[in-house]
Amino acid sequence: MRTVAYRRATLRDLDALLALERDFPGDRLSRRGFRHLLTNANAEVYVGVANDRVIGNAVVLYRNGAKCARLYSIVVASSARGCGVATALIRAVEAAARRRGAERVCLEVRTDNAAAIRLYEKLGYRATRRIKRYYDDGQDALRFEGVVHASRRAALAA
Repeated sequence: MRTVAYRRATLRDLDALLALERDFPGDRLSRRGFRHLLTNANAEVYVGVANDRVIGNAVVLYRNGAKCARLYSIVVASSARGCGVATALIRAVEAAARRRGAERVCLEVRTDNAAAIRLYEKLGYRATRRIKRYYDDGQDALRFEGVVHASRRAALAA
């Protein structure tokens, strides 16, 4: 894979974002949902692009006055997994959260998603609680939180 560029998504990315969602195993975002997120002042969508193709995305949500930004969704194309795309997208979300005044990034992850749990733990996120029957299929979730450190400000902005 050539170099990956990371940027804010636009409405022009809508079809590519939906294509990525088709490979996601449930709780998928719809065209209407993405359109809303892409035009909502309290949401940001970031994409990783390689060879003119969107290979990953991350959605972060904000509440006015909240100190925790919510990583709502992160998806990486199967062909790009293991290449650092998810890590770079999470770092982009952390940088954006910091710019908006958030101190932490919060997220939920399926308890059976061992790869994602390992990634979040490697990045310094900690499980804060288990949420029973969180997902549509009845699967439990773990809530994770990561602190956006001021000392990482330069690295996060990259």
